[in-house]
Amino acid sequence: MHKLSDLQVWVKARILAKKTYLLTNKLPDTERFGLITQMRRASVSIASNIAEGCGRNSDKEFIQFLAIANGSSYELKTQIFICIDLEFVDEKEASEIINNLEEIEKMIFGLQQSIQKRSTL
Repeated sequence: MHKLSDLQVWVKARILAKKTYLLTNKLPDTERFGLITQMRRASVSIASNIAEGCGRNSDKEFIQFLAIANGSSYELKTQIFICIDLEFVDEKEASEIINNLEEIEKMIFGLQQSIQKRSTL
């Protein structure tokens, strides 16, 4: 078991979820049951899966949940690009979240590698 509050990737994922909620507040009401819901769920899924993996009893399970969190990150990134394509947000406005996502993806990968290395010792 790992200490959740020590994981910077989890802290950053929570901040990302907040930024995603703020961004989706700017989307048209017609997207209430489309992109808004999907983007919010994906952003919450990143932090939630990191947390769930952290609470599991094995490193193998933790790595699996980190992979799910990473998938949610790619899902959210795609949805942000769709928002740009549909001109709901401009690239400059979305770039901060995209940069945060890429940082989180790198952190998840690094954490996975660290756990794998530790469990093979």
